[in-house]
Amino acid sequence: MKSAFIALLLFFPVLLPAQNPPYDSPPAVEPPYYRVRYEASEKPGELIFPVQYTVWIPEEVEKLRGIVVHQHGCGEGSCKSGQTGAFDLHWQALARKHGCALLSPSYEQPQDANCQMWCDPRNGSGDAFQKALFDLADQSGHPELSVVPWALWGHSGGGHWCGGMALLYPERVAAAWLRSGVPLLEANPDRDTILPHEVPEAALGVPIMCNPGTKEGVTVKEGRFAGVWPANEKFFKAMRREGALIGVAVDPLTAHECGNQRYMAIRWMDTCLTARLPEKSGDTVKPMPTDNAWLSYLLDETAVPASDFTGDASEAMWLPDKATAKAWMKYVEDTEIPDTTRPPAPTNVEVNGNEVTWDAIADLESGIAHFLIYRDGEVIAKVDGGKNPFGRPIFQGLQYSDTPLAPLVELKYVDEEAEDGATHKYNVVTVNTVGLESKK
Repeated sequence: MKSAFIALLLFFPVLLPAQNPPYDSPPAVEPPYYRVRYEASEKPGELIFPVQYTVWIPEEVEKLRGIVVHQHGCGEGSCKSGQTGAFDLHWQALARKHGCALLSPSYEQPQDANCQMWCDPRNGSGDAFQKALFDLADQSGHPELSVVPWALWGHSGGGHWCGGMALLYPERVAAAWLRSGVPLLEANPDRDTILPHEVPEAALGVPIMCNPGTKEGVTVKEGRFAGVWPANEKFFKAMRREGALIGVAVDPLTAHECGNQRYMAIRWMDTCLTARLPEKSGDTVKPMPTDNAWLSYLLDETAVPASDFTGDASEAMWLPDKATAKAWMKYVEDTEIPDTTRPPAPTNVEVNGNEVTWDAIADLESGIAHFLIYRDGEVIAKVDGGKNPFGRPIFQGLQYSDTPLAPLVELKYVDEEAEDGATHKYNVVTVNTVGLESKK
């Protein structure tokens, strides 16, 4: 019935009426970026907020194998920040490696409105998301976009949404990373507007990582976000008792902001997508291998192979393999996951007068911190996005919900000191967030 409902929606045009601030100036799109927007619905059970979906599709991919979804959190600021999510070079590197699209929704929620009306996918956002996949498939010329698996990342209310989608559509979800927010599995009289989810057996095979900040109730027991850890703990224990492939990665530095989590999340997603995405576009996800799993006691910082774990495995945090476990142990210690590989070098460097432009693919492990500009063999400038209050300095900057700053930083440098009429040779070097430099 649900798929039939989605199919019926395809016969109606996508309307793009005038928007109001702060949602009226999203970054412009042209291929390989595409966007659809839907107005709020007044029909019972449908989405009560306007929403826009922006997707990036790697130009070299003939047929997509999946979709990486980057979902913002609650509140006007976080919702607006979703408008830049698909433009994130680091998350694009993950999507590109696996032949996936990168999609970021932006729900146009007024600041004081009830976030549950979108972050619970049963309130219309799940159907709107799938409608968008059909419309974006038609717009982009990639019909497979409507049927390929999803890798879900979500912050706060977005974590609630991603967890809910994993429980509602487990056959479509390759992996789900839940930053701070988790769905509810049993009724809570203190939050009676949030309906609990059921856990179908298929959802137990979806790799899930809960990622609260330590100041959200782990080490700091009071304040606005102190309830995040108890909710995560309850969700983890209930899922793990049933045999779910679920872990916990406590961010040791943060409260509700996203911090440096992307350096762990992208590696974990990479492992899950490598294992689960089908070779042929449109086929179902493959079962997650469990033979090489590592386990850890809850809130411990050391993991061991499952065969060496002496505790109750049904209460242990689950990690997919040795490499992921090693990265996880460093992440929960100080977030400084080692990286010894150089980032990809910039490409398509062009000079027009005194303006230098280039293209860049981010380092999968450590992203991009900045670029170095060489003129005639000497470094003349560093191009970056400024300071990052939420984590490591990163080229595109970082908003609260782990998305690039707006307006987007351009891959461009203007050499104001270039001599008129002189011929110069320019090189551009990428520097990742652990300080490793690419080739020129």
